[in-house]
Amino acid sequence: MMETWMFIDSEKCSPSFNMALDEALLEWHGDGKIPPVVRFYEWNPPTLSIGYFQKAEKEINFTALKKMGIGFVRRPTGGRAVLHEHELTYSVIVAESHPSMPVSVTEAYRVISGGILKGFHKLGLNASFAVPETAAEKESLRNPRSAVCFDAPSWYELVVEGKKVAGSAQTRQKNVILQHGSILLDLDEEKLFSLFQYPSERMKERMKRSFRDKAVAINDISKRRIDISEAKEAFKKGFEEGLHIRLEPYELTNEQYCYVERLAVEKYENDEWNFMR
Repeated sequence: MMETWMFIDSEKCSPSFNMALDEALLEWHGDGKIPPVVRFYEWNPPTLSIGYFQKAEKEINFTALKKMGIGFVRRPTGGRAVLHEHELTYSVIVAESHPSMPVSVTEAYRVISGGILKGFHKLGLNASFAVPETAAEKESLRNPRSAVCFDAPSWYELVVEGKKVAGSAQTRQKNVILQHGSILLDLDEEKLFSLFQYPSERMKERMKRSFRDKAVAINDISKRRIDISEAKEAFKKGFEEGLHIRLEPYELTNEQYCYVERLAVEKYENDEWNFMR
């Protein structure tokens, strides 16, 4: 018998609600109130999210952010900044003690990302896992030069033709794993690079050139145009096959929804959280 996990498609939500719901799902699963969860979501407005450890005011160009009407939020997970616009965002919430979850963080990435890998294959893309091999590649993960997430693949992230197509981040709290990430459908490179602070225009151009060699969106490499609905279908099936599970749709109760809304306002719309570093 295949195990049944919850599936939530939140569609477009505010930045604060998106992060609050991921946190609430982690909490509820840790308390034994819900089974493991796979969630898909989008962002309204388009949003720049930064990793838990990033320095907001040092790295982000808030003047450009405001001018373009782009939202901003700090994630509870690590990693670097992501512009959530033309993409499918996913999250997976599962207990560390789950029989299919390895103890090692990198190996847990491999297992969870197996669902994303299967999704890419269903879209006809020859994706594979990134495994940094050289000393220089491993060092770049410990000391990233750029604030941009898709600047380089980490362990077991997905690449096509050597370029990163999905970026993920993970946290573990209350003995529960939360992994969430972005699957790029399209990419506005100019907009992305206008959102960061650089010591000089020359450095910005250098980073941009480097980025082009390391990141790519699905519709830049697919033989046909893939929209969000087709991507959702492919990656939902991919998670079911990759994690050997059955996904059952779930809708939040009114009580759960109100809890998430409260958490969104009190934490993820609070400058104390978003500008804590």
